[in-house]
Amino acid sequence: MNTATAGAGSATVNDQPEVSQLRRSGDDRMLAGVAGGIARYLNVNVTLVRLFIAALVVFTGAGAPLYLAAWLLIPADGEDQSVAAAWIAGRQDSFR
Repeated sequence: MNTATAGAGSATVNDQPEVSQLRRSGDDRMLAGVAGGIARYLNVNVTLVRLFIAALVVFTGAGAPLYLAAWLLIPADGEDQSVAAAWIAGRQDSFR
């Protein structure tokens, strides 16, 4: 199979699937887009991810800190760095 007959976006030149990057969703967001980005990355329904996060909050209490960490560490769609990386880079620039 050559690149002319390959489906659009279905495979690369080497017939390997494209590697998707984990990004916070800009379109499917309720708070910070974390659940939408994870759902897109895992190719599952965003409602399932939201229910899983809610279950973590209710049953373990770990959901809220994990969601906050994901918001800080996962870059948004169209951005090169996460919120935490941008904050650290800004702090480093202010000390120079």
